Amino acid sequence: MSAMSVSPGQISLRSAIAKVGADGEVELAYDVFGEGAPMLLIMGIGAQRIFWDDELCRMLAARGFAVIRFDHRDVGQSSRMSQRAPKPAAAVWRRLTGKPIDAPYTLSHMADDAVGLLDHLRLGSAHIVGISMGGMIAQHLAFEHPGRVRSLVSISSTPGARRFLPDPSALRALFRRRPSTPEEAGDLLADTFHTIGSTQWPVDRERLRQLGSEAFRRGNNPAGFFRHFAALLASGDRSARLRQVTAPTLVIHGTRDPLIPFAAGRATAAAIPGARLLPVAGMAHDLPPPLWPLFVDAIVGNAARSLPRAAAA
Repeated sequence: MSAMSVSPGQISLRSAIAKVGADGEVELAYDVFGEGAPMLLIMGIGAQRIFWDDELCRMLAARGFAVIRFDHRDVGQSSRMSQRAPKPAAAVWRRLTGKPIDAPYTLSHMADDAVGLLDHLRLGSAHIVGISMGGMIAQHLAFEHPGRVRSLVSISSTPGARRFLPDPSALRALFRRRPSTPEEAGDLLADTFHTIGSTQWPVDRERLRQLGSEAFRRGNNPAGFFRHFAALLASGDRSARLRQVTAPTLVIHGTRDPLIPFAAGRATAAAIPGARLLPVAGMAHDLPPPLWPLFVDAIVGNAARSLPRAAAA
């Protein structure tokens, strides 16, 4: 059976733990859907790999890819770090005033984690897809480890310039109280996406509740979220370095995103030579399920742009 004729329901799922870093000091929990050209999905701040929905992963795998999703350090079933992160308000102030931030690690370290996962899987390179903070990590991969990136998709993300400020209500939604039970976690996630998510398409609050509850059961680590936030702020403006990116690049961004404004997506595409911008009218800071076929077609189409380059190499 050819990869193109495989239905999402027939896609296999394999899960494991990878030890990454020079001394294997970080363990990353990961899943692989299907077989084919490797595609690494990178999730956003504090978000576990299951936020890449199983069905979406299987849709991509059915198009001929081995789809890899993983928990970042400090979330889910991956390693917990122990360093103290700066208080969020102080870190934001230092970022806005151009002062250095003493973060336990940076987005470059998190990009190194992703490279370590590819090494563990014995993959020289992969198609890279990142959303929100995951898009920022994907950008670091593209200019710090260009040989490991076949194609790049940056979704709902930013080049890091200080002028791309979130709506205050969206930022507050990320810093609501930390849940103490799976049920609270489910309700909190549903409430968060009521603020930052799209309203143009039906919202399945029960799906969000189940997702939040499952993420809590897999591993709740509020301190990890704050370390992620510090890493994001400490990593600064990538605009100049994005000009070094040579991988075929697609930028997907919603026009109604309250957390990372559409202007940030437009600036990301403008900074990367040859990048294409896919504006999604009405989309906020989420991936509405009715749009999954659009995203899959766009991601697969961008991956196809890498084939002549790969053949020439």
